[in-house]
Amino acid sequence: MTRIAALDPGRSKCGLVLVDLDLGRVLEGQVAPAESVLATLEQWRGVGPLERMVIGNGTASAHWRDQLPADLPLTVVDERGTTLAARRRYWELWPPQGWRRLLPEGLRIPPCDLDAVAALVILESALNRRLQWPAPAPLRTWLEP
Repeated sequence: MTRIAALDPGRSKCGLVLVDLDLGRVLEGQVAPAESVLATLEQWRGVGPLERMVIGNGTASAHWRDQLPADLPLTVVDERGTTLAARRRYWELWPPQGWRRLLPEGLRIPPCDLDAVAALVILESALNRRLQWPAPAPLRTWLEP
């Protein structure tokens, strides 16, 4: 099992995904508060080794690169345009149902934060490969005040 994690870095919340490259799918994805990101990574590493970490180069990226474990190989990826790409990718993974499918794509707003999907888009960009994300949509562990 070849496992890679990806991080869409942020100041207050981050998107995280854990994928199995051999299966070509996401094992876990979440939007997490910044203070729990390192604990989540350590939990994932406790289950099995991570081959590497892929991180976007946007908001707070330098801060996160300094915080990540030194023994974890790191790949930094240009994340320009990932917000819009994450919105498109969300609807590819979980097609709209009911009346939402009648809306033009540009008017569809996903019902959850897209940070975890943005992390997936960053990872797919680094791998130049599409991955599957079995239902359900990403967990949201971050709540607005």
